[in-house]
Amino acid sequence: MTFCFARRYRRARLLLLVIPAHFALVADPAAGLTLEESEQLALSADPAIIARESRALALQDQAVADGQLPDPKLLVSVWNVPLDDFSMKREPMSQLRTGISQAFPRGDSLQYRRQRSEWLSKAETAAMRDTRAEIRRNVRETFLELYYQEQATRIIEQTRSLFEQLVDITRAHYASGRVSQQDVLLAQLELSRLDDRASGISQQRDVQRAALSRWIGEAAWAPIDATFPLLPAVPTRTAIERSLPDHPAIKAASATVEASQQSVGEAREQYKPGFEVGVQYLKRFGNNPDGSDRPDQMAAMVTMDLPLFTEKRQDKRLSASQQETEAAIQTREQTLRELRRTLASEYARWQRLGEQETLYQEHLLREASASAEAAVNAYQSGTNEFTTLMRARITELDIRLQDMRIRIDRARTQARLLYLLPEPDSARLTHEGEQP
Repeated sequence: MTFCFARRYRRARLLLLVIPAHFALVADPAAGLTLEESEQLALSADPAIIARESRALALQDQAVADGQLPDPKLLVSVWNVPLDDFSMKREPMSQLRTGISQAFPRGDSLQYRRQRSEWLSKAETAAMRDTRAEIRRNVRETFLELYYQEQATRIIEQTRSLFEQLVDITRAHYASGRVSQQDVLLAQLELSRLDDRASGISQQRDVQRAALSRWIGEAAWAPIDATFPLLPAVPTRTAIERSLPDHPAIKAASATVEASQQSVGEAREQYKPGFEVGVQYLKRFGNNPDGSDRPDQMAAMVTMDLPLFTEKRQDKRLSASQQETEAAIQTREQTLRELRRTLASEYARWQRLGEQETLYQEHLLREASASAEAAVNAYQSGTNEFTTLMRARITELDIRLQDMRIRIDRARTQARLLYLLPEPDSARLTHEGEQP
């Protein structure tokens, strides 16, 4: 029995020294769902994008209709018909009238109305672009968080294999009388705690897959590609800030302001009179007293609006349209300020996370691995306690998970910064951690 434990102990010690150096080489060779594929799936048929596009097209058609004159009116009537026999030829005053009339709205109302619909269509088009950018940002953030959960699961699975070896070591030492039963229980406790962490991460992974399925459906449950996701480069803060007025959200707000200003112009035109012109043909029946035919007649008329009492109609409509324009202007300013606030906070966060990432990559990961290896050697030589060894291994695990957390958080911040760009992302991609 002692020989069996000793053999298992030597095998475990070998794995204990080899596994940490092997961690960086482990990768899933099977290709899975990538971030780029997720974006394409999300943007291909999202209902929000389709709805925005349909509204933009509807407003384009509405603009054409708004610029047209009202339909002409056809008049057909009979006048002075006797009620006793309804004869059109007995009475000399009986007539058949037919005519046509056309209304002309006040001033340039049609032009302002058409331009208002055109600007609203442009606003919807810009809003559609903003919706696409928002969906791309949300998909990136969700995919990156899912990628973290997948990688955290992989790291814990690798660490669990190591902790199982630690349990074997402590049992072997306990059998030989080198350690107490408390060390065995502590090793088993840390292994169980590791299983608990793995269970929590699995739960979060399912949550992120469900969130991703909001945009890509059942594809969200496919395996995730193990390669760290690529994102386009982030321009300088100054460059992003200069481009904010061209952001789709600002373009949509500006188009809404223009549409409101057209409403102001239309309201001013209501102080002008509108016209309606028409012509009529009068068919007369019967004969004159001398026996001759009665001649047919023609009538022409012009009807004009008289906007004399404007206090409670035109004045109020003009004031209302002006207030709507001011509200649209302030909404645009609020949106621009919010984008600037987002840029300031996210860019600073992106830079700080970059500094942390560099620290982890250049120092903490290597130092944690070296510390854990030194703890193993010291424990084998009897100069360290088992608790020190476990603490070193747990610290190494925490640093590896925190390194991945920082890389993912920085990439998610990068996705939020890319959302602030006015045009689609640059074709040039940067690897994770690259400084643009």
